[in-house]
Amino acid sequence: MESRKRAITKALSYRALGTITTASIAWAFTKRVELAVGIGLFDVVFKTGGYYLHERMWNRLSYGRGGAPQESAAPQTAPGSGAIAARTQN
Repeated sequence: MESRKRAITKALSYRALGTITTASIAWAFTKRVELAVGIGLFDVVFKTGGYYLHERMWNRLSYGRGGAPQESAAPQTAPGSGAIAARTQN
């Protein structure tokens, strides 16, 4: 499960892109900067909260998730990490 801090950070970065897009479209239609900025601010407040709540809801559901990963007794090392070479040099 994701931490709340990570979910909030994701929501903010996603909304920054969405708000810029929304404000740009609003400006393209109205040619009024003040109105486009107002629409963008309205958009960011409501959609950021909605996205955060949506993410938290999905984190509580098990739908589509695989089972818990199995723990093995042997430590896992990445290929080429030098773990074997380090053991053979001693």
